[in-house]
Amino acid sequence: MTSLQIIELFAGHDPNGKPVVEKIPVKVNEDDTLQLVKSPGFAKGLAGGDTIRFLSDTGEFEIVKRSGNLSIAVFCRGDMEELVDGLSPELEKLGGELDTESPRMLVFTIHVSCGFKKIEAILNDHVGDHSDSAWVYGNVYDPADGVSPLNWWQAILKPE
Repeated sequence: MTSLQIIELFAGHDPNGKPVVEKIPVKVNEDDTLQLVKSPGFAKGLAGGDTIRFLSDTGEFEIVKRSGNLSIAVFCRGDMEELVDGLSPELEKLGGELDTESPRMLVFTIHVSCGFKKIEAILNDHVGDHSDSAWVYGNVYDPADGVSPLNWWQAILKPE
């Protein structure tokens, strides 16, 4: 039987160099691994459905199994309601889910098989130049440098 609990994941450092953690709900599996119930907004490298194992009590972890989901964070300084009303239905049509909605941030989880081009077209139609907002993938680029693709999706998208 799995149980639900809240864990703290390392999400970076504040301006003073102190570690910052993000609280995320997880299912605790029988083997003590943890499956994320939703995608984090700040902790990098993970998406909803991924299974992890803690390495230390500082929030550091290893990924045991990827779910195949992308994590997408949308940040906004202006009217978030317009973004929610535009983005949510379009991403939901592809099977995406809105995991978090706050006054300045949205976090979506959507399966990589929907296609990067299709997902990015939807995001770019609603986010960016014509609004006071921006979006980022949370688990596509290496957290160490922010630009090197992790390429975990290659095996999932590979034709059989």
